[in-house]
Formats: sequence, C-alpha cells, structure tokens
Amino acid sequence: MASIDAFRIKATQSSDPGVMLDFAKYINKVADQVVLNEVGPNEGDKVKNGLYNEAIKVVKRLATQGGFSRGAYAEAQFVLADCYNKGHLGLAPDHDKAFSLYQQSSKQSHPQGTYRTAVCYEMGAGTKKDPHRAVQYYRKAASLGDTGAMYKLGVVLLKGLLSQPVNPREGTTWLKRAADQADVENPHALHELALCYEKGGVPSILVDEHYAKELYTQAAHLGYEPSQFKLGFCYEYGTLACPQDARRSIAWYTRAAEQGDPEAELALSGWYLTGSDGILQQSDTEAYLWARKAADKGLAKAEYAIGYYTETGIGVKQDMEEARRWYMRSAAQGHKRAMNRLTELKRLGNTTSQRTKPSRSGNKDENCTIF
Repeated sequence: MASIDAFRIKATQSSDPGVMLDFAKYINKVADQVVLNEVGPNEGDKVKNGLYNEAIKVVKRLATQGGFSRGAYAEAQFVLADCYNKGHLGLAPDHDKAFSLYQQSSKQSHPQGTYRTAVCYEMGAGTKKDPHRAVQYYRKAASLGDTGAMYKLGVVLLKGLLSQPVNPREGTTWLKRAADQADVENPHALHELALCYEKGGVPSILVDEHYAKELYTQAAHLGYEPSQFKLGFCYEYGTLACPQDARRSIAWYTRAAEQGDPEAELALSGWYLTGSDGILQQSDTEAYLWARKAADKGLAKAEYAIGYYTETGIGVKQDMEEARRWYMRSAAQGHKRAMNRLTELKRLGNTTSQRTKPSRSGNKDENCTIF
C-alpha cells in the first residue's frame, strides 16, 4: 500500500489533472496485486473496493469538472468511458454511458475518444448502428492523428466498406500515414500496405516485392503475428524476395505460434514432423501438440492433420474412431482432403493408413506432403 499512499499524496498536492488521473489509473493497474500481497484474505475485497471507489470518484470529478476551476477533462471522459465499456474500477459494464462519454471526449477533439465513438456507431454499441456517422468519426479521429483510425479509414476506402465508394488513392494515403507511425499497438497498416505492394491491383501502387517484404518485417518485429507467419511462409518456400531458409522460417513461425496464431502453429507442426538437419530435431510429439493447438481453435487444415496423426499414431495413440471425428470436424468446414479421406474410409471399411515418411516439398499451398 506504500506505493499507493505515496502516489495519493502526490496527486492531492498537484493542480495537474493529468497527475490526478494517473493516480486513478495506477490504482486500476495495481489494486489486485497490492491486495494479494499486502492484505489478508478476509479484508481483500473490502480494501480493493475502497481503492476502486476512491479512484472512480477522482475520474468522475475530472470528467465533469476537470479540477481547479477547469472544464471537463477530455482524457478523464475517455478513461471513464473505457471503465464503463470494460467494467473496470468496479463499475458494471454500461455501453450507453460509455458511448455518451466517448462522444463528449470527441467534442473536445480527443483522438482515441473520437475513434471509439466511430467504433460504437459501426458496431451499434450504446447507440444505433450508423455506418455513415462511423466513417465521419473515423475521418475526424484520423485527422486528429489517431493511428488506428487512419488504418481503419484506409481499409474502409480501399475496400468500399461501411457503404463507402471504393477510393484506393485516398485509402492508400491513409494506410501510408498509419504505417509511418506504426507501433506495437498499431502494426496493422504495415501488413495491409504490404499486401497491396505484394499483390497489386491497387491503381496508386506498383507491385514491389522487396518493399512488401520490408513492410512485413517491420510489422513482424512489432509483434504482429500475421506478418510473422507470412515471413515464416516466405522463408520456407522462398517467395517474396526471400531465400529458402529453414532457420528463419522456423524462427518466425515460432514467434507467431507462441502468440497463438493457428496457421503458424500448424506450420510449426509441419516442421517438427519432418525436422530440419542441424536446426530442428524431428519430434512426433511436438508435431502433434502444435497441430492440436491449431485444431482446437477450429482451423480446418489442422483438424485434418490431427485426424491423420490420430489415424496413424503420430505423437498420439492410434485411434480410428477419434481420427474419424477429427476428419468429420474438418470436412464440416469444407476441407476437401478430409472429405476424401472419409469417403475412402467408408469404401475400405475403416482400414487404417500406414504411416508414410513425411517430406517437404516446394508446394507452397501445403505445410508438408502429408498435409
């Protein structure tokens, strides 16, 4: 509690609403841990609720009065809106109140509050769905410098979403602006722009695979798992100006898989199934476990792979009925190889396949020849 007490003294002695608001944010961040470490179990809820009440009073006061004869503090309105939106500081979720506060902060040109107002109009959270007003607020937030709004507006205009006409020139302009200020929380524009330079079809952009690779790499280093998976794929098959490089492929797949990307989990399963001399030791167990992670997320290709692993006893006990269940799950999503395998099993009377030696091929549409 000493850290909270010290911050409380600092906040009460300050005339800066930002310091007061930071105190409330700090309580939201550390209250659970402080109570766990410093308060007995019988007093925990009482102490935590007391801290939350103290913090929410500060936020509400700043959101309406600002403090020290100031007007309403836009950042406090945004924070209070987030508390209602997410149920923080002991508040019950209330999307109507959240929307109202986001909108109030937007009237004071708060970039994030304006962006969240747009999201509310798009999703119908706390207000009626209104795609036109959503675009208006996305445009306002983008003009205020919000990176997420720049990205969203770029995608909307590039693809003609939210009842907007397709406008690739303006769309890519906003994507480029978002990419220029990309960070860990906002890497998306780098990936979207990379797709444009990789695939073409956008009037204002010429295909440039080297630049696309550069953009994917920037996003991947910011922790964006779709870009990490993309680089793993490119280094596996030697596409997009990347040499075939098993070490780098496995490294990027691993980074994406560790964040829970199902495509990367399945790709990593493929690498463990075959192994890579001097780089990755072959392991049936790891192959099964990584594919199972992806299958549990509903990836049809992974469900098929688990069906095959279970049918042939790769990394798991052989079980024909369990394999059939996985094939059926995959087939229900339209996976052709799963449907074909079910047809074969019916024709052959559930005869189990013999395990074939896994190998890697240059076919970029598959992780390995088995898949």
